[in-house]
Amino acid sequence: MRRGFTRATYLAMTDTPLVVLPADVKDIDGYRWHAVAQTYLHAVIAGFGGTPLIVPSLEGVDIEAILDRVDGVVLPGSRSNVHPARYGAEPDPSSEPYDTARDAASFALIAAALRRGVPLLAICRGMQELNVLLGGTLVSEVQEMPGRDDHRAPVSDVQHERFAIRQEAILAAGGELARALGGPRVQVNSLHRQAIGVLAPCLAVEATAPDGTVEAVRVTDAPGFAIGVQWHPEYWVESDATSARLFAAFGRAVRAYSASRSRSAAAAE
Repeated sequence: MRRGFTRATYLAMTDTPLVVLPADVKDIDGYRWHAVAQTYLHAVIAGFGGTPLIVPSLEGVDIEAILDRVDGVVLPGSRSNVHPARYGAEPDPSSEPYDTARDAASFALIAAALRRGVPLLAICRGMQELNVLLGGTLVSEVQEMPGRDDHRAPVSDVQHERFAIRQEAILAAGGELARALGGPRVQVNSLHRQAIGVLAPCLAVEATAPDGTVEAVRVTDAPGFAIGVQWHPEYWVESDATSARLFAAFGRAVRAYSASRSRSAAAAE
């Protein structure tokens, strides 16, 4: 940088936080694509004024170098599921489809973000990745388990109908989500056929469905914001108060982390 224009000055001038999201890998028209659904990208912008960046799920991507430069991580949902081998189970049709490249990228991002204290928001598949990486398991076709409700999306070609807010989530008393969302109960758009089986040892339950299904978790020993939700706050972030509050809470953590990076950079110069 030119004389008098330090890294700390640059960081102070660029107050838009950068947030990374790991890509799904899809084979389309003879090409291999690395992509994230627009709803997640837009939610980072609309939810707290962040700038989303897609991290390709490729071997050789330097996760540490990326996290040196960004302020938050969002783990988006996906149609694919974490490969059962990751939690000691056998592959079966009820757990398909898989995306092992996404597994690898997400697991590396989670581990590095938690170690560094980079704010982390894990959504749907992302929450399941978080649980598995930290030592938990998943169950498939939760709607077939005794006493459980059907959490799957309704069959429809209309996305607003599929992602409709229709389920109650009971927030843990005194939990981080209860404070952020103004609990003790909120209405959410949870739609999934996999769910947490065994909860990872360092996760605390932040919300459950009326049937007991885990709907949100928190990493208990994380140095920063580290929350996972099974529902989809990204879809209604501009019109639903609960969704907006969750992204706002994440955004505050992201901006605080960004400010701390700026102070550290200034102190080092």
